[in-house]
Amino acid sequence: MSHVFPRHTKANLPTAVSGEGCYIIDSNGKRYFDGSGGAAVSCLGHSDQTVRQAIKDQVDELAFAHSGFFTSDPAEKLADLLIAHAPEGIERVYFVSGGSEAVEAALKLARQYHLERGDDKRSHIIARWQSYHGNTLGALSAGGNRWRRKPFEPLLVPMTHIDPCYAYRYQAQGESLEDYAIRAADLLEAEILRVGPEKVAAFICEPVVGATMGAVTAEPGYLKRIRKICDQYGVLLILDEVMCGMGRTGSLFACDQDGVSPDILCIAKGLGAGYQPIGAMLCSGKVYKAIEDGSGFFQHGHTYMGHPVACAAGLAVITAMFERNLLGKVQKRSLQLMTALTSAFGQHPYIGDIRGRGLFIGLELVRDRESKHPFPSDLALHAKVKKIAFANGLICYPMSGTIDGQSGDHILLAPPFIIEEEHIGEIVDKLAKTFAMIPELEH
Repeated sequence: MSHVFPRHTKANLPTAVSGEGCYIIDSNGKRYFDGSGGAAVSCLGHSDQTVRQAIKDQVDELAFAHSGFFTSDPAEKLADLLIAHAPEGIERVYFVSGGSEAVEAALKLARQYHLERGDDKRSHIIARWQSYHGNTLGALSAGGNRWRRKPFEPLLVPMTHIDPCYAYRYQAQGESLEDYAIRAADLLEAEILRVGPEKVAAFICEPVVGATMGAVTAEPGYLKRIRKICDQYGVLLILDEVMCGMGRTGSLFACDQDGVSPDILCIAKGLGAGYQPIGAMLCSGKVYKAIEDGSGFFQHGHTYMGHPVACAAGLAVITAMFERNLLGKVQKRSLQLMTALTSAFGQHPYIGDIRGRGLFIGLELVRDRESKHPFPSDLALHAKVKKIAFANGLICYPMSGTIDGQSGDHILLAPPFIIEEEHIGEIVDKLAKTFAMIPELEH
């Protein structure tokens, strides 16, 4: 009998025993193609010798030094590398152990930034519906998935939410993408004015929404308009790139492709590529200077922040991305994967939208393509897709509640950056096989 507390008490999971490139192998020898990188984590696959050796070398040299007493060479070098490629104005890196911690740090820093400047009324955070920012209480408060929020509503910090930039659902007939993007962004200004500009500390959003909506990108001009609104009202812009950053969309930082620099930026997942738990909160020189010239002390912290072994892993991962030109490979494979998916499923009667950026692609399932009407939520279609795909040797990331936290289903694909052309055929073939085994998706 296991004494592990699992994610689901009724699940009977196979035991993973080894990894080989894009595959995970269980104790029975079955191989699973990791088509979602776990949760957009395993960008270098499961057997990268360079990263493994960097971890071993660092453990041999120094395993741990508390950041209240020391800095370390791996932390300093990784911070230098990230800042060298960061959006304009981003100057400092605060290392944590994962995405939820990065978001918690960002929310607290936004509040303290205003306090240090004597603007103590600014405490309100605005976020978006159908966003996902993590599972700690602060991050969950910012998150806009109603299903995830509901059990813990009495514990959540009061925040408000606006509709996401979701052209497939919200673009009006005859409206251009650019016009829709501005209309969607202007919802932020309306909410700032409703709350009171003097009360709003920050706005947080994902440049490409991952888990809860399935690779929904910000449409052209959306984030630039958001940036302008934040500047106009003295509101900090926090971009959550925990899932979509670190090369996943074809550039190290997703917001580079939108031509926008945030005040605070959150990363994780691909930063450690699964080899070590690590995340980071990055901030602009302006935000850092408010702390430096004020109290000098960011009133926050974690035991394992700046962990030398985790930072050594992160340094090896990011270095590998650049030395092996993996960002260029992401862009190339993205075009091939999107073309293959569109060819196979673009006219599928139950797939309404295929979208995404880089190796971060979503397929939205619908009962009717013309009306975009979703399947009934009680079918638990996402669960059937996940189970049957897994049995077919494909790990993908299906989720329900795509539209509003209750209705809609999608499949998220986020394979390792090291995939070859033949792997694309394997993904498509195993998805097709999976769809053929689900009565609701037969055609």
